[in-house]
Amino acid sequence: MFTGLISDIGRVDAVDGGTFRIACSYDPATIALGASIACDGCCLTVTACHEGQGGSGSVFTVDVSNETLSLTTLGSWTPGRRINLERALTLKDELGGHIVTGHVDAVAAIVGREADGDSIRFTIEVPDNLKRFIARKGSVALDGISLTVNAVEDDRFGVNLIPHTLAETSWGDKSIGDRINLEVDLLARYVARIGDVEA
Repeated sequence: MFTGLISDIGRVDAVDGGTFRIACSYDPATIALGASIACDGCCLTVTACHEGQGGSGSVFTVDVSNETLSLTTLGSWTPGRRINLERALTLKDELGGHIVTGHVDAVAAIVGREADGDSIRFTIEVPDNLKRFIARKGSVALDGISLTVNAVEDDRFGVNLIPHTLAETSWGDKSIGDRINLEVDLLARYVARIGDVEA
């Protein structure tokens, strides 16, 4: 379980089929084997971890199934890519974003980017089967970041990213045409399911 508040920007260190090595600033002593870390919003299990080069930070390894590779952006990851990281939520943590499971629903596309004061407004296009889960002032997780939906029009919606978020996540690198991992709000999913059953 996560909140969508990014705690580090990692870097893909190596890719070998479905095995990824990710370098980050986390203390290796705090990363247990079997721990869950959200990588660009995808909940992955740590299978190995060691100290980073020069004794700085750590490098952890995750194994990714073919299903995950096909349903997320991970299949296109190459060494050097910057990715958003979040450690799993603990009972004492502040729930500052929204409840995020790390179970990516689909890959969405950035179809617009424009300045909005000091912020950047992004327009996101989602697969048709997921547009009913997106609501104005609702929450979404995009590449693992908890964001508030500002506007919705059919299969497109807008989000604003403030300068802090742009600087502290990989979103400062994003541009039109980029594909991103989308997780719809958990509550929206269950409300829709209840409606389907009652209908």
